[in-house]
Amino acid sequence: MNVLRRSAPLDLAAGPPVALRGALWPRLALGALALLAVAALAVSVGPAGIPLEATLRILLSHLPGVGLAQDVPVSWRNIIWEVRLPRVLLAGLVGATLAMSGAVYQGVFRNPLADPYLIGVATGAALGATIVVVSDAPVAWHGLSLLPLAAFAGALISVVVVYGVARVGGAVPTTTLILAGVALSSLSTAITSYLMLRDTTNTVAIFSVVLGGFNTATWPKLAWVLPYALPAAAVILAHGRVLNVLNLDEEQARHLGIDVERTKLLLLGAASLAAAAAVSVSGTIGFVGLIIPHAVRLVWGPDNRRLLPMAIVLGAAFLIGADIVARTADQPSEIPVGIITAFCGVPFFLFLLRRARGVRLA
Repeated sequence: MNVLRRSAPLDLAAGPPVALRGALWPRLALGALALLAVAALAVSVGPAGIPLEATLRILLSHLPGVGLAQDVPVSWRNIIWEVRLPRVLLAGLVGATLAMSGAVYQGVFRNPLADPYLIGVATGAALGATIVVVSDAPVAWHGLSLLPLAAFAGALISVVVVYGVARVGGAVPTTTLILAGVALSSLSTAITSYLMLRDTTNTVAIFSVVLGGFNTATWPKLAWVLPYALPAAAVILAHGRVLNVLNLDEEQARHLGIDVERTKLLLLGAASLAAAAAVSVSGTIGFVGLIIPHAVRLVWGPDNRRLLPMAIVLGAAFLIGADIVARTADQPSEIPVGIITAFCGVPFFLFLLRRARGVRLA
């Protein structure tokens, strides 16, 4: 049966091949090294030609008792520490968050095409953030940003609506899920555009939410995301084994003493909060949550205890790399990073649709 009629559940409960079992830490270390390499390149690349050696000295000089940047120009130090480093760290945090959220949506919905962007969560979060921007409400309260909370409300409403429309019995067919997500995304984008036209004084801020990018990254924005993303990640990583069981069979999960509905709500809430926090500072960046979990699953297997941490590391590396392309491919202009991820994600999405043809329900 064609996948556009009925979707097969992901086989996430089955472990990876025997040769790969128990090999999480070497793989994670390799992924972390790749992430550090991409981050170092991203910090050193930009319109101001700062050598990599000087960049490393500037970064190390901020460690206690280390003074290696006395002979480095002050302008270089400001560019690295106040402009490039916050941008790189924010891109990594957003990439890790979106990849983790995508893996959770795919697992909970048992649908390989679930993604914060495709199912309307990202655009719903963007609408929630836009409403706060145009309402002139205070963005921060006692150092805590309210934008992620508003974005979370929009993301949560999107999840509930899309899941409610797409659910057929105990399954969530791919066609219905994607069509519901596209419809809701279109509605959210239309409302966001209307608000932008009505409130021209905040057009730039709204554009940054709609198009996605890190050109306004700052240390405070990074601090705004962490209180939401870190607890959500802790909850999700602690439920890796449970997510495996849920994808094997919900009835079996109940027999094992798992409160299925409560667990699904907890995981969806944590993933939506994390994705909404990311969208509130980066805008809508699509396909990260689709590409990365699939790449990890294809190479290292579907066990969520391994998939989730690897998706976090590689998601961070992927989006930092995409941001490098976004700010260097058309200098002196800058391409919204969402365009770069779309160029990568759309062919991958079409490949998945093509590859899934003929799949039947187990």
